[in-house]
Amino acid sequence: MVDVDGLQFDAQVSRRIEAVYTTPDVVEQRLAVRAALALRPGDRVLDIGVGPGLLAAEMAGEVGPDGRICGIDISDSMLAIARTRADVPGGPGIELEQASVDRIPYPAESFDVVVSTQVFEYVEDVAGALREVRRVLRPAGRVVLLDTDWGSMVWRSTDDVRMARVLTAFEDHLADPHLPRTLADVLVKTGFTPTHQQVVPILNTGYEQRTFSGGLIDIVSDFVPGHGDVTAAETTAWADDLRGLGDSYFFSLNRYLFVASAL
Repeated sequence: MVDVDGLQFDAQVSRRIEAVYTTPDVVEQRLAVRAALALRPGDRVLDIGVGPGLLAAEMAGEVGPDGRICGIDISDSMLAIARTRADVPGGPGIELEQASVDRIPYPAESFDVVVSTQVFEYVEDVAGALREVRRVLRPAGRVVLLDTDWGSMVWRSTDDVRMARVLTAFEDHLADPHLPRTLADVLVKTGFTPTHQQVVPILNTGYEQRTFSGGLIDIVSDFVPGHGDVTAAETTAWADDLRGLGDSYFFSLNRYLFVASAL
């Protein structure tokens, strides 16, 4: 994860992100990412935006003791959580550094695979970041990216006007809330050949806190007051409305997975 203007991944937000990333929805998402990665023993992997380290720890088990897993993040709080998962039985110790995607602290051709989930939609210069990814990949190395098109969200509410205001305000924390629509083109322009694309949907029916969207309510509620003229009282009413829907609750969102090979 990364820090962006207005949404700071401090200790509280980082713990909320970790909780969301342990829900069945995101566990299933990681399975899709790992299938796309198709890691082999001995692979050298960089995780950009390592966050709480869940994916990095799973990858360490796959590459084994002869492999390498490095993770970068610009959030101290996220790195602190990731460090609790840095020692993986049967895998290499996960190497963690504070750094951003626009200045990756590794030499050219250091990695066989670069993976990044839910990061590039926060990046202002996506092409520049991908050129930096290309630099640290060996020839014919692979990049695996997962990002969300927030325009794909369907979230039931008793007040659709308020819902639209809240979600529009929440988009203020993103550089490009619709990045997947153009990401394949940018990959080609920066020296990659896309080899696989797929949708990774999230669907929650019936309200439960231990779901992706249940946790997202808290994250949205922390951020949106003061953005787009949305007030704290309006945000509280929005969250209370969703939690009160019970079995009538409905949420869906599409994330998109891209795999590309470095030329």
